[in-house]
Amino acid sequence: MRNITIGAAQLGPIAKDESRSQVVERMLVLLGQASDAGCELVVFPELALTTFFPRWYTEDIGGHDHYYETQMPGPETQPLFDEAKRLGIGFALGYAELTEPDADGVVHRYNTTILVERDGSVVGRFRKVHIPGHENDEPWRPFQHLERRYFEESNEGFPVFRGFGGIVGMATCNDRRWPETYREMGLQGVEIVMIGYNTPIHYAPDPGQNALQGFHNHLCMQAGAYQNGTWVVGVAKGGTEEGVESLAQSCIIAPSGQIVAQALSTGDELITAVADLDWCAKYKDTLFDFSTYRRPEMYQRIGSQKGVIAP
Repeated sequence: MRNITIGAAQLGPIAKDESRSQVVERMLVLLGQASDAGCELVVFPELALTTFFPRWYTEDIGGHDHYYETQMPGPETQPLFDEAKRLGIGFALGYAELTEPDADGVVHRYNTTILVERDGSVVGRFRKVHIPGHENDEPWRPFQHLERRYFEESNEGFPVFRGFGGIVGMATCNDRRWPETYREMGLQGVEIVMIGYNTPIHYAPDPGQNALQGFHNHLCMQAGAYQNGTWVVGVAKGGTEEGVESLAQSCIIAPSGQIVAQALSTGDELITAVADLDWCAKYKDTLFDFSTYRRPEMYQRIGSQKGVIAP
């Protein structure tokens, strides 16, 4: 058996004026709890270091740049890296990334997650692929969701990495709703998918979905786990942040699609599970034996067509 104890480190609200150092202190508390629980891997949420700033419009696209990280680790996040290494715990951390200017002098803004091994080495990086929300000022909304203004869509796809005794991958928030996310990693043999999210409960384009946010959140991750024979760790920044109520319900899902651990609060909370990575093969080698049962020649639209074309 290839067992690894995983911690999902849910965070409660982060205030607009809360410093990174204050947030890191909260994360260090969760890391200490994870150490006491024997965790070898801890997953933190999307945009774990700051408030969810895309809810506010700025005329200058760089108006929120103070919320981005220009290096990782930086002076304020270094203590998290140091303590994790001291404890022998790896972690995944979501943050806003502001790149150095490229050859044309252009800076890029990504919604990024970095994965760090137990020895402090960087295993890999993921930049969010499916960017939700809108790009322009829409003041009719009770709050805005301007991710498409402040983040670029990644063209790096869904890489997986060898680490933690298995094959691991990452996704971010809205990526979890798309089956292609899991299948891209499933075709690379993924055994743990780590997903951080910030999900407001109110959905302005269709408030009828508000009551279903928790159901849909678990539905897509459980389906992705089952259909690809992988563990999925979904971790929220929840609670009421700057007047916006966000979903919590962080969970750890087995390759069977069953939830084996779930957060009970909307605040800072650690949940854990012992993940047997060999359990993945029970699905990868039977119902979802891709090499036997997949028919890629039948799925041409999936890779070539973006919008709906009705008959």
